[in-house]
Amino acid sequence: MSLKFRLTIMSFLQFFVWGAWLITIGTYCLNAKGWTFPQFGAIFSTLALSSLFMPALTGIIADKWINAERLYGVLHILYGAILFYVPSVNDPDTLYYVIFGAMICYMPTISLSNSIAYYILKENKFDVIKSFPPIRVWGTIGFIAAMWITNLTGSKANSNQFIIGGIAAILLGLYAFSLPKCPPPRSIKKDAGIIEQLGLNAFKLFGNYKMTLFFVFSMFLGAALQLTNMYGDSFLSGFESVPEYKNSFVVKYSTIILSISQISETLFILAIPFFLKKFGIKTVMLFAMLAWVLRFGLFGYGDPSMFGTALIVLSCIVYGMAFDFFNISGSLFVETTTDASIRSSAQGLFMMMTNGVGAYLGSKISGFVIGKYFLLPGGATNWHGTWLAFAGYSLVVAILFFIFFKHKHDPKALTNVQH
Repeated sequence: MSLKFRLTIMSFLQFFVWGAWLITIGTYCLNAKGWTFPQFGAIFSTLALSSLFMPALTGIIADKWINAERLYGVLHILYGAILFYVPSVNDPDTLYYVIFGAMICYMPTISLSNSIAYYILKENKFDVIKSFPPIRVWGTIGFIAAMWITNLTGSKANSNQFIIGGIAAILLGLYAFSLPKCPPPRSIKKDAGIIEQLGLNAFKLFGNYKMTLFFVFSMFLGAALQLTNMYGDSFLSGFESVPEYKNSFVVKYSTIILSISQISETLFILAIPFFLKKFGIKTVMLFAMLAWVLRFGLFGYGDPSMFGTALIVLSCIVYGMAFDFFNISGSLFVETTTDASIRSSAQGLFMMMTNGVGAYLGSKISGFVIGKYFLLPGGATNWHGTWLAFAGYSLVVAILFFIFFKHKHDPKALTNVQH
């Protein structure tokens, strides 16, 4: 078995174990369990909360005491074991801590999987820039495959979705011990203080007005990045309560329809170099923000009718631009505007502001807002108003970003970046 194929298996399973339940946990909590939106918002916020500290902490552990592939394997086995416990939990407050524990184990494995792949490819004289993307794309395929399996096995509204993820996670954990030994490359000096080890030296970037604006807007948009993952399947599955839509394709195969979003991601990634060269980073990021307006707005008018289904599918296609254009162009902005000595820390800060602080606030606040303002008499959810409110929020962020964020397009800066 070739090394590339072995890394492809790792990448596939890395996101399979997450995709099995990430998109459908909302259906499980809101539709099947009947828990409230604030309760579910708190549970989902654990993804962001764990992202604030675990990647940095496990990075230090791997850098000092244990090979990356061993730590990676242990974390996935623990993650799988916790997922097996989820079906026995019938209280939202308890599930909060259970999912938090699962995310503490899972979230750092995303960066660890990259470190493992980079190390093995470099040690075996492969061109990382050419070899890694075809391996990483199988992660997205794994995520899609898990979504399909969860849907086709009738698991999107029950706890079997966690069993699917748990089995795959333990298999991945055991598989990791068969990978070549790969202590992660040391990026931190031996005599570095705790501030540098945790990447906190990048916080001095907040002393720069332009960078402060960038990170603030990253946080604002980060609040929107997971909203359709949180509520999308619950929204589509909820049409089951409408007699004319009860047996519709959209209701039966909601998770498969939503997987178009991930398929779209793989396509829009290929388009990013053209858009960046043609329009520049600020404009591409603005495209992403406007794409979020369309993502939410199209959901707002979507339903299982023929025309409504077309709007939902179009929203899923737009998702690729909304998600990838912001994340990748934002990462490149950090790469091209920060000093080399703090560039890695700055990238970590960017991820913390989007997937950490922003996503945490988005999860908590959206749950509160929907529960307070968008519940109809009888307990049904006003999804039309909810999605339009999210679209309005994204539009306000886009307008403010256009007005206040100043950045001159420099094609040469992008040309010189290896990514």
